[in-house]
Amino acid sequence: MAELTAEKKVFDAHSEICGCDHEHDHEAGGAGHSRSLGRLSIALVGGFFVLNSYILRWMQPDQAFTSELSAIFGAVILALPIFIVAFKDLAKGKVYMNELVALAVLAALAGGDFRTAGIICFFLLIAIIIESRTAHGAQRSIEELIKLTPRSARKISDGQESDVDVLSLTIGDIIRIRPGENFPVDGSIVKGSSTVNQASITGESFPIDKEEGNDVFAGTQNLTGVIDINVTKVGKDTTLGKVKDMILAAETTKPPIVRVIDQYAGYYTPTILMIAGLTWWFSGGNMTNVISVLVASCPCALVLAAPSAVVAALAAAARLGILIKNVSYLELAAKVRAVIFDKTGTLTEGTLSVVRLAPAEGIQPADLLQIAASIESHSNHPTAIALQNLAKEAKLKITEVDKFSEVHGKGVEGLLDGKKSMIGRAEWLKSHSINISSLETPDADGGSAMSVVYVASQGKALGWIGFRDTVRKEAADAIKSLKEDGIKHCAMVTGDRKEVADLVSKELGIESVRSECLPDDKVAYVKEIKHNYTVAVVGDGINDAPALAAGDLGIAMGAIGSDIAINSASIALMTNDLRRIPLLIVLSRQSGKIIKQNLLIGFVFIVGGISLSVFGMLPPIIAAALHTVSTTIVLFNSARLVRTGEELTMYETHQEVEEK
Repeated sequence: MAELTAEKKVFDAHSEICGCDHEHDHEAGGAGHSRSLGRLSIALVGGFFVLNSYILRWMQPDQAFTSELSAIFGAVILALPIFIVAFKDLAKGKVYMNELVALAVLAALAGGDFRTAGIICFFLLIAIIIESRTAHGAQRSIEELIKLTPRSARKISDGQESDVDVLSLTIGDIIRIRPGENFPVDGSIVKGSSTVNQASITGESFPIDKEEGNDVFAGTQNLTGVIDINVTKVGKDTTLGKVKDMILAAETTKPPIVRVIDQYAGYYTPTILMIAGLTWWFSGGNMTNVISVLVASCPCALVLAAPSAVVAALAAAARLGILIKNVSYLELAAKVRAVIFDKTGTLTEGTLSVVRLAPAEGIQPADLLQIAASIESHSNHPTAIALQNLAKEAKLKITEVDKFSEVHGKGVEGLLDGKKSMIGRAEWLKSHSINISSLETPDADGGSAMSVVYVASQGKALGWIGFRDTVRKEAADAIKSLKEDGIKHCAMVTGDRKEVADLVSKELGIESVRSECLPDDKVAYVKEIKHNYTVAVVGDGINDAPALAAGDLGIAMGAIGSDIAINSASIALMTNDLRRIPLLIVLSRQSGKIIKQNLLIGFVFIVGGISLSVFGMLPPIIAAALHTVSTTIVLFNSARLVRTGEELTMYETHQEVEEK
């Protein structure tokens, strides 16, 4: 119930600003949709009676009483929802747009112009329906997220399957997921392998292969294999639960421009009533002009200018795997002129890979790799994992090693085909009287920027292997896009050695580099740059929390499944795709432009409508129609933001298909 209360606050807050008939049911499964259908039914039934009145007056002029009666029925049916909400507002001691509309309709009814009253109400109800189904992104987002999680699960207990309620699952339970089903909780695969669609969480356009030991997340879809998972997180603690909470948190916040509107909203209704009074006075009591003023003054388009754009931007960001905690961060992203990147795990993969095989004379590179991977087959060291991965890619056979032993920080050794083989640091091999002077010197081939291990067998050096943290393939494109988007200062800070940092920065085109930095040094550099620019700091959210907090905007990479990453930054990227960062800045700037366009549209329609109404140049029916038109234009203008980033996701899909 706490979640529903929080969600209700989102819509109550919006209703207080806009004043429309925005009552929302917060049950899952489309209650908001049912309410919209109810309003549409009222609009259609009432509209039928009003239309029937016009038809009777035109086709059967002698049926004046029947025509008027039909108009009365239609006007009452259409006006009733507006009057009910207006009375509710007055009972709370608040005056919003509903009261302006109710006064306009009441004036038309009092003047006996039932057809005009009915048409005004019809247009206003249609505007409300469009708004309620378009502007309120949070309710639909939450409903869609709820639909992603199954209500039941197949629990494995004593080798038997049994259907249980998802809410009854606890950490440590084993559940079975079949092809085509969604994961109800976060977990780790303990049996089987499959392909998983994670687009709902990460925005990734292509499914990911999963095997034993890999993590899976609630709301994602199992595509191909039957797998058993060990439950690691349930309910609100799941990644999907955190995404849901972040959507709610983002939509309860307001951008500065909305706060300005809030500040002056209380003066709006009294001002309009004063203008309506003056219109009545100077027009000699002409109520038609007064009704037009009240209808034209309905500020739906103006008030929806910012919220509708923000909702559309948040929806686009969420689709791309960009989670924004507070909409003020969305506005701030447009002002960013400096981006500071961490290196390891951000600009680079954060895992070692083999970049150089330097065998001794007479030794083939494949043989050197096969021997090294075999010796390291029992180690979990990053270099061992890199060797095994490369050997697997090269389809090399791993030979079983006997009497394996690992000397921490130095290397490993064992018997390979009965021969004592070693792989490790140069100093360690030298301490065992192994001569490596005949080998190529690593420094001659950029070795200062590599981690190097030497391989030996039977006391003879076989060569050396160079490792390096691989730069992300999309990093260079992301840096280039940022510079094209007007970012003045791109920098990299890292605790790694200067040689390594310089090599990465040169490859990516980053001019400013700070190497061998402690966490405090990173924070100091961020504060230094903040003197001249609005700064965004990008890191993995684990060891970069101080720097992320120090920047104007903190962006955590690869936040899927990471509580630390989600909690430490202003914005969380659910993938490690750096191209999301320039896309975020583009989305921020576009949303700012859309908000300004919407405000201009709303201002022109309201001021223009009131001005024409004061001088009797705008009939009430046309004023109501213009109100609906202005609201629709604003909402559809905002909806353009939802498609932001489509070209990137389409490109990613194309690239993934080609790679497959």
